[in-house]
Amino acid sequence: MMGPILIGLYVFVLASFLGFEVITKVPPTLHTPLMSGANAISGITIVGALAMVQHFDTQLATLFGVVALFLATINVVGGFLVTDRMLRMFAKKKR
Repeated sequence: MMGPILIGLYVFVLASFLGFEVITKVPPTLHTPLMSGANAISGITIVGALAMVQHFDTQLATLFGVVALFLATINVVGGFLVTDRMLRMFAKKKR
């Protein structure tokens, strides 16, 4: 029987391959709006990281939660900055 770590690694490798294949097929004109929207969805990761930091008592789980919280926050802020920049590019110029 396969252990949970091996199954997790298997799913991670398949998801990485599938994600790479999907992203490389997206035309450049759609890439920025899709990625900024996907980054904003990382807010769910922030909620999960907060729950992990608060719920688990081990130092390792707390460390992973803090790292996940930090990285997800960077991802969300970056997504909103990219979206804002993209929207400003299409805004009408003021005279």
